[in-house]
Amino acid sequence: MSTDHGVSDGVSGVRMEPVGEDVAGASAGAGDAGGLVATTGSGASTAARLQALFEGHRLTPTQRRIAHCMVRRAADAPFLSSVELAELAGVSQPSVTRFAVALGFDGYPALRKHLRDVAPAEPEADEGSYNEYQQAVQSEIDNLRHLAALLADPAPVVRAGRLLADSRPLLVLGLRAASAQARGFTYFARKVHPDVRLLDEGGTMLADRVDAAKRAGATALLCFALPRHSREVVEGLEYAQEAGLTVVAVADSAFAPIARHSDLLLPAAVGTGLAFDTACAPMLLGRVLLEAMCDALPDAQARLEEFDAKASERGLFVE
Repeated sequence: MSTDHGVSDGVSGVRMEPVGEDVAGASAGAGDAGGLVATTGSGASTAARLQALFEGHRLTPTQRRIAHCMVRRAADAPFLSSVELAELAGVSQPSVTRFAVALGFDGYPALRKHLRDVAPAEPEADEGSYNEYQQAVQSEIDNLRHLAALLADPAPVVRAGRLLADSRPLLVLGLRAASAQARGFTYFARKVHPDVRLLDEGGTMLADRVDAAKRAGATALLCFALPRHSREVVEGLEYAQEAGLTVVAVADSAFAPIARHSDLLLPAAVGTGLAFDTACAPMLLGRVLLEAMCDALPDAQARLEEFDAKASERGLFVE
């Protein structure tokens, strides 16, 4: 617009991806659906290079698990043996070999050689002098850089903004660790959207509220999904899709468990350097979606001006 604890393995997503209908073997690539791969030049991160390698290959759930692990351990990936990678990913060693073959290599040694060959020529910044708090901040800075690279192609966000603007009412789902993002989005969205409904509780009540919104004319649901991913969120999105809603999701990774129940997945990595996950990138992506939604709402500016006028009359703010 012009005017719980996260014991997670969050991954720096490098793609905004409309999710295809084939769920069980969901592709790691977005095909011709408008997906975006972050730059893979000399300035790209190791994680971005790895994600680009997986782009365009249809991977099984086990293979996606391996890919997820490699992106999470991007700095170590070129030096891990197949046995070490299997242990880290929680899969069998033969699964790692099959994964390498699925990517077009003769075997895992060939894949590892490729990873070493394409490793950044310049060493990454030495973080040895940082304390644990500074390292956590640096990690979030990296996550924001990855998000900025994704937004070089605004098409997926623009599409999401239109879907959200056109849904009356609009549902916003966020449970447990993601509740803060959902509440923040809802707070601001209500200033410009005529009917925004927050879904912050799971169970049978979630299904009831989805049904009620669908009867009222809802066409889309925005979900914020962060580690640890609860079964309630997965089941809730499955129910929403069965009800005919289009699901737009902000998740920590393109490999997140909710991917199979998302029509448009927008990844934004979380930081995992502290006892509890940090989610600066998902929060910022939520604000970007707000901007895109405002751009798609013809009366958004008028609604904001009306709110400001009433706030001034009521002395709502002290400044």
